[in-house]
Amino acid sequence: MNMPAAPDKGAVRRTFERAAATFDEHAVLHREVGRRLIEHLDPIRIDPARIVDLGCGTGASFALLAERFPRAELVGVDFAPAMLERARGRSSWWQRVRGTAPRLACADVEALPIANASASLVFSNLALPWCNTQAVFAESARVLAAEGLFLFATLGPDTLTELREALGPAHAPSFPDMHDLGDALVHAGFADPVMEMERITLEYESLEALTRELEAVGGLGASASRAAAPDAAAWDEAKRRYDARRRGGALPATCEVVYGHAWKVPPRRISDGRQVVGFHPRRP
Repeated sequence: MNMPAAPDKGAVRRTFERAAATFDEHAVLHREVGRRLIEHLDPIRIDPARIVDLGCGTGASFALLAERFPRAELVGVDFAPAMLERARGRSSWWQRVRGTAPRLACADVEALPIANASASLVFSNLALPWCNTQAVFAESARVLAAEGLFLFATLGPDTLTELREALGPAHAPSFPDMHDLGDALVHAGFADPVMEMERITLEYESLEALTRELEAVGGLGASASRAAAPDAAAWDEAKRRYDARRRGGALPATCEVVYGHAWKVPPRRISDGRQVVGFHPRRP
């Protein structure tokens, strides 16, 4: 497996704290990918009792998850308090009175404050790029009950390829290949991983408009924590290179979106090391 190094947690937390006030206004890609991710559940038969939304941010996926699974308890986890405050504001006073509002936990998704085997569905929309992916997979496997489902969307290596080519590889973030993600799922204890990829291209009037939006949703600061910042001369050259890609008056920004899901494998051994053997009654 070839996983990029995880960004600095402190830098990522500070970035998303600052971005909380502007996130919902600018998170066009996040909302669209979240909608498409939930549509991946259409052919899957599952009736979860508890759903954990990893890196829930401002709670943009809460309504769609609640609509699809109205009987499920929803738990949102994020380590940016300002994001969770926005998420809390999505619940009505009546939901809070009845106790049906999503439960929120300010915590690191790599060390979840959730009991073993207590969730039926773990959901994550575009949170993995700012985490140690293998650690998140391991924690997701831990909190899922046997035969529970892990469903996620993340960014692939061709994300912002135009920006990477304009700035140079030293100044742009890197993201894992979907085949490495599939291998990491198996390593974490999941079975039958299904990986899909699509490219979504957004358009901007200028490189400055693109970077402003990235900053407004936290992506620029979080990415910068693991990529060197260009100096003024490099930035001017990047603008010249990027502008050569202009089409129809707009600059393209391509995002490679990777969707994945896999099932938690029932344990093969118990805590004392003894192997679990399944017996099935013989048909008469």
